[in-house]
Order: sequence, then structure tokens, then C-alpha cells
Amino acid sequence: MAVGGFGGGGLRGHGELPLNADINVTSLVDVAFVLLIIFMITAPIMQGGVDVQLPRAEAKPLSAKEGMVITLDREGRVFIDETRVSLSDFRVTFRSLVAARKPTGIYLRADQRVPYGEVVQVLAVIRAAGLKDVGLVAEEEEVTGP
Repeated sequence: MAVGGFGGGGLRGHGELPLNADINVTSLVDVAFVLLIIFMITAPIMQGGVDVQLPRAEAKPLSAKEGMVITLDREGRVFIDETRVSLSDFRVTFRSLVAARKPTGIYLRADQRVPYGEVVQVLAVIRAAGLKDVGLVAEEEEVTGP
């Protein structure tokens, strides 16, 4: 009869594995599925912003990825990112806001029902702040038929 943990009927030694070495992954899979469902529900909400119906353009439009987004909704209200400001407040504070935040880009979104003159007024304020390159955000035009 062997002495120690390596023989047939000896005592259990320090080097042996426990008898049940299976990993229970059921709870791990459950948590992963719950997180997946949460991300699927919240991802469209995170893209939100101000609800506007953007005009359509034949050229490949720009998307507002990063930087500062200026939005004009159908009632002509001005939003900086998602914060509503009056047009007069926008004129007064925009230059200092740009100096403080130093955005990597400016994107102008305007509802297609907003009069062209209001869009030009907002664009003039942006240009007066020293920003020359402004991305105009539009929806991609749907191509129908030949």
C-alpha cells in the first residue's frame, strides 16, 4: 500500500483537484443576456437629441459624430447640443461658449420646414464666432426607380 497522495488507497494529498471541477456558466449567460437587452433598448435613446425632420440631399451627408451640434427645430427654437436657448441668447453667448469648449467641429441641423432666413441667421452667428467650417447635417436621399 502506498503512503501519501499518489497511491491507490492512500490519503488525499495536496496536489489533487477537487472532485467537482465544472464551472457553472448559467448565471454568467443570464447576466450577459440581460446586459445585451439593456444595451439594445438604451442605444437608440442615447442617439436622441432634438427631434427634427432633416432635409434630404443627393450627396453623402455629414453625420454629427463629435463636436458641438446646433439645432433649429420646426418652431425655430435654437438648441446647443440639447440645451434650448433663445436666438438672442445664442447671439450673445455663442462666441464665449466656443472659446470655453473649443469644439472639434460644429454641425448645424435644421428642420426642413424652418425658413431659410432663420438658418442663415444662425449660420451668421456661428461664422461671427470665428468658425469657418460648419457641417450641415442632412438625411441621405432615398433613390427611387431609374
